[in-house]
Amino acid sequence: MSFNNLDQLYRSVIMDHYKRPHNHGTLADKDSITVSMNNPSCGDKIQVSLKVEDGRIVDVKYSGSGCAISQSSASMMTDAVKGLSVKEAHELAFDFSELVQGREHNDDLELGDAEALQGVSQYPARIKCATLPWKAMEKGLREATENEKMK
Repeated sequence: MSFNNLDQLYRSVIMDHYKRPHNHGTLADKDSITVSMNNPSCGDKIQVSLKVEDGRIVDVKYSGSGCAISQSSASMMTDAVKGLSVKEAHELAFDFSELVQGREHNDDLELGDAEALQGVSQYPARIKCATLPWKAMEKGLREATENEKMK
């Protein structure tokens, strides 16, 4: 597959997640954690809701507004982390951050459709857009871990 065809495929995946988001919404469960974050440089807003049980993400949803990169990244992130342990999700978030910054990353980790965002590394201003939902997810996981310790 040529570079242009691959680039077009990645754009199609990104736009598909933007137009038909996965796991969009909020969790009403009283045991869920909800984190809101924004990217003031471009106006992206994201809210990630997580339900963590026994150190594993059993459900995750997001809502928000912003550019196609931030919103599709959120959709892709929810698909990628659902069912993972907290540790695995943190590792995946780190790997995703490395990917979109054009750095060496662990090809063994399964990023799913989020790999389509690797081209963001060519647009430094968009890196914050792509990583915003992942940072919100990580913040939520830290809160969930702290809540577990308090029980």
